[in-house]
Amino acid sequence: MTLADREWRLIPEEARDGPMQMALEEVAAETAADGGPRTVRAYQWSPSTLSMGYRQDAASVDWDFADREGITVTRRQTGGGGIYHDEFADISYSIVAPADELPGDLMDCYEVLCEPILSAFHAMGVDAAFVPEEHPAIHEPACYLRALHPAHDIAVDGRKISGNAQYRTRDAVIQHGSLSYDLAPDAHLGVFADPGVGKTTASSSPAHQNTEYSEDIDADRFRERVTSIREEAGISREEAVSALEDALAEWCDAAVGEWTDDELEAARELADEKYATDEWTRERTA
Repeated sequence: MTLADREWRLIPEEARDGPMQMALEEVAAETAADGGPRTVRAYQWSPSTLSMGYRQDAASVDWDFADREGITVTRRQTGGGGIYHDEFADISYSIVAPADELPGDLMDCYEVLCEPILSAFHAMGVDAAFVPEEHPAIHEPACYLRALHPAHDIAVDGRKISGNAQYRTRDAVIQHGSLSYDLAPDAHLGVFADPGVGKTTASSSPAHQNTEYSEDIDADRFRERVTSIREEAGISREEAVSALEDALAEWCDAAVGEWTDDELEAARELADEKYATDEWTRERTA
């Protein structure tokens, strides 16, 4: 599918809080659907954020832990388990385009929109690919430890390194995903209220030096399932982000762009009225 004859913009990595990052995706979808530029971007969650899946039970979150560690909690429009987006260890991206310019079949659409993500990994020196077959879940609340699916989970030798998800509005498709630059297993597990996980206070995570785990679902088990760009390629975070942005831009011939003032204003309102509210994160049931 040829995408380069459309108007695309690349928005380089920006650090914003979780509610604002999710609101910007909705706003980008409205822009694309209204005839404006399609958007590819890399982004950073700041502060570190747990993004809950669309239908995830709020009771699965350890809200006290998140509050104590300064971790923002919001809810995504996409399904699956929660993802802990460490401010340092996570690199995220999104691709937003009109629905009529992309395959209507979900699996075909994943194949098209994950092309630049796989290209980025290869440019980084990471031998990543879609998992060839499903892997069973080992911890349901956490997205990176749920069952791996060949359609949208990317792994290195069976260890997950990226998760990708899509949702559709009436006129647009939004795909977003998380690339594991480094591992922060203690905080990644600590945000979940799993009775089998014990929490104390001490951590090796760059962003959270005060978190630790019992051995019930421990960091070693996490590392058996999850790997990282840093482990696989040894490059800096800046180099990884640059490779991702280059791959996204090359894929659709995007020019470097920015949000308009109107988009930023609309996103701030949406973040305040939706993504930052208890009604959306804690009280939503369907």
